[in-house]
Amino acid sequence: MTTLYNPLLNGFHPDPSVVRVGDEWFLATSTFEYLPGIPIHRSRDFETWELIGHVATRPGQLAVEDVPTAGGAWAPTIRHRDGVFHLVITDAMGRGMLHFTAADAAGPWSDGDLILKQDGSGSIDGIDPDIAWGEDGTVYITYSGLTLGGAAQGTHLGIQQVKVDLDRHRALEDPRSVWSGTGGQFPEAPHLYAHGGRWYLMIAEGGTERGHGISIARGDGPEGPFETAPQNPLVSARSTIRPVQNTGHGDLVEGPDGEWICILLGVRPRSMTRAFSALGRETFATPVRWAENGWPEIDPVLLNPRPGTRIDVTFDAPLDGEWIAVRALPTAVSAVEDGRLVLRGTGATLDDPHPMFVGRRQEHLTNAVTVAVDVSTGVGGLAVRYDERFHVEVEAGGGRVTARAVVAGLVQEWTREIAAATLDLHIDSRPPGDSAGLARTSDVFHLGATVDGERLELAQIDGRFLASETAESFTGRVIGVYAVSGEVSVTSWTAEGDDE
Repeated sequence: MTTLYNPLLNGFHPDPSVVRVGDEWFLATSTFEYLPGIPIHRSRDFETWELIGHVATRPGQLAVEDVPTAGGAWAPTIRHRDGVFHLVITDAMGRGMLHFTAADAAGPWSDGDLILKQDGSGSIDGIDPDIAWGEDGTVYITYSGLTLGGAAQGTHLGIQQVKVDLDRHRALEDPRSVWSGTGGQFPEAPHLYAHGGRWYLMIAEGGTERGHGISIARGDGPEGPFETAPQNPLVSARSTIRPVQNTGHGDLVEGPDGEWICILLGVRPRSMTRAFSALGRETFATPVRWAENGWPEIDPVLLNPRPGTRIDVTFDAPLDGEWIAVRALPTAVSAVEDGRLVLRGTGATLDDPHPMFVGRRQEHLTNAVTVAVDVSTGVGGLAVRYDERFHVEVEAGGGRVTARAVVAGLVQEWTREIAAATLDLHIDSRPPGDSAGLARTSDVFHLGATVDGERLELAQIDGRFLASETAESFTGRVIGVYAVSGEVSVTSWTAEGDDE
């Protein structure tokens, strides 16, 4: 019996898509403005998942260098056919709708081809593309008809579909409307499946917040017409007390021993009213059964976190794939030199769209990160980032150490004068400590520094300000090191956390 851990992937891993190839499963998620883009995780038992690579590892594959916050890599679909992995995705406000291929899911992946309109005038307008093949080999791209640019920006046309010549990456027809769900807002995340002689079209609707859910329809062919399931939504946590909320945007796959599984996104909110989701949208999994009437039934998502983890990083080898940077590859903003991670400031702060920042996803609700830094010739530090307008940091250099909170243009600082240029910086994310359950926040940041063996407690900051509901972000917390000016060297990194 497979144990479904939930989250399946901790931390910022939204919009999951999965494919089974033999006795292995490959899972892709969104990355928005971060690079490397579109991580690929592999499992051989659906319990243990390993990051094996990324789709976008080279400049030009995604045009995220100047996308606005929350632009970039949106909602992949990963599939496998005739020995080739296929991944379709929208590079929102960047290149457009793209198709990538690879012989090995670990990479390298192709440069990515635009999926063009029938007249070749540009990329198909839409998001969350799915790729499927009909019985005769016809390629179908089914997608959410949200227009992202031009005079019609914001217009939503429901779920659209085109047949595509995959050799030329061009639509063979004008888009057709195939279904618009059951009336929920933002019908999106379509996936087409052939099962038991019928074709099923599964979508998300209700928005990716508390109203999120999964609905399904079926027809005799991939083009429909589609009949709406009588029990929709198949999955939703709306108006419930479940610890995992916002469940939706799912993909179906046959798991070990023949059982079916739905992977989907969700959040783990905390506070008295469970209003704040510190880690953003994560990947979850839940069992699926095919009923006698041919419709799938999907169980509610149950919380089942893994044990806590401790990660100790020394910089005697290139950074592994868990490290990400903002609108740039980690190698463009940092370098591993002589056992140190070195960042050289450009004057840009974390308020800038192009900070000299490299980090890792926060994976646990209770979490502590410590870094040893040398700021003898620079200014920089340790930060938790949601985006340019929401971040907290401990910054050292120039004879002082400063804790700082930046919340939508509001800035508060706590500064101590110090003589040392080598010190440890700390950011701990701890439960608010209200045993009565009346806390009005997700967690509390404890910002500090250890100087000459003495830990200085600099500030405590309400964690709700770095939650997806406050920042209104599609991403999640990323904890990293940064440089503002001069050279900042990091000699060690320790992250420890759990989800108790």
